Amino acid sequence: MTPAGRSSLGEQYAAAAHAVAAVLSGESLTAVRETALAPLRDPRARAGAQAFLYATLRAYGPAPALVRLLLRRPLTDTVLAALLYVALTDLRANPAHAHTVVDQAVHAAVSLGRIAGKGLVNAVLRNYLRHRASLEQRIGADPEVAWQHPRWWVDRVREEWPDAWQGVLAAANEPPPLCIRVNARAGNAAAYAARLAEVGLAGRPAGAEALIVEPPVGVESLPGFHEGACSVQDAGAQRAAHLLEVADGQRVLDACAAPGGKAAHILERARVDLLALELDAARAPLIEENLARLRLHGQVRVGDAADPQEWWDGRPFDRILADVPCTASGIARRHPDLKWLRRKSDIAQFARSQRAIVRALWPLLAPGGKFLYATCSVFQEENQHVRDAVAAELPDALQIRLPGLRDGQLLPAADHDGFYYAMLEKKRTG
Repeated sequence: MTPAGRSSLGEQYAAAAHAVAAVLSGESLTAVRETALAPLRDPRARAGAQAFLYATLRAYGPAPALVRLLLRRPLTDTVLAALLYVALTDLRANPAHAHTVVDQAVHAAVSLGRIAGKGLVNAVLRNYLRHRASLEQRIGADPEVAWQHPRWWVDRVREEWPDAWQGVLAAANEPPPLCIRVNARAGNAAAYAARLAEVGLAGRPAGAEALIVEPPVGVESLPGFHEGACSVQDAGAQRAAHLLEVADGQRVLDACAAPGGKAAHILERARVDLLALELDAARAPLIEENLARLRLHGQVRVGDAADPQEWWDGRPFDRILADVPCTASGIARRHPDLKWLRRKSDIAQFARSQRAIVRALWPLLAPGGKFLYATCSVFQEENQHVRDAVAAELPDALQIRLPGLRDGQLLPAADHDGFYYAMLEKKRTG
């Protein structure tokens, strides 16, 4: 895990520690990442610090447990504690670099203005190295440590997916693949894979328009990205546009649409009259930017999916995609802070708002139309339970079985994140 560029390793630790401390104080990783990494001018150092940051949060659990064992009293300095978490995470992954890790962690304490903490950092890390085997054995029996998830999360996944829970949790602790969606209006997956090969990248098929790019690279290295040849989108998320079965001339609503990946995919597959709705005015421009890059045309509006009277013009939709806000438990590997910021009570709160959105949007669907409910969650209370509850309330709704999914659920795996899909069709009158 330890990146190249040892001369700036201490600065990378310090930047990562700032971000980890902020996340553990309740801030989102998205909100603090850029600010924390801003002092690092060298792109390689920034990349290294980000790698430490994500690794620490993905593997969070063992490091705090070790610090509790190695200190006689709780450490009240959250930044210094975060530095220990970062250094211990790297030390556990790279024991062969132990001397460098300890040395640079001490330098990081100075960079963070914790000069008095130098001795503590040195002592904690060296004590870990001296007693590593026994310490690792002591923390290994704790499910939160072993699975690097909050205990309530582990228990919930184990209860709901008894034959798959270990794979679900393990997948959330791994770096995600780089999956792209080839723009069907600009080419096909096979042709684009050949373009990738020309620049030394491999494109492994993962769906009709999906390719896993290996090794992962930034978008600037993807041929034709800025000209609209492809987009970054998980293979599981790409299922939505296919499940909708859109056709030319249909009127389509993509509710909760930002950043616009699914809306763009729909427009790539058919020439439809599409409305992309987004509650957050700050995120709505992302949809417009994505459509513009891909040379696609759709209407983008800011509005609340649960309150259609604010924005609906009275014309029914042939297809509705409700990709509702959720715990995002199926994409935790992309947002590792979520595991530690979420609370068990959040699930029920999301489920209430999800049911409200479906109820509000259902009258907007034309007879014979299809409504696709989607989340990026693995918790059944947000998924199957919401589907069954709203279907029972809607006498004109037919549940449509979706092939290739486990009761609508796509559990996270190596090549895709976790998603849930449910299809309801509105009965025709007469």
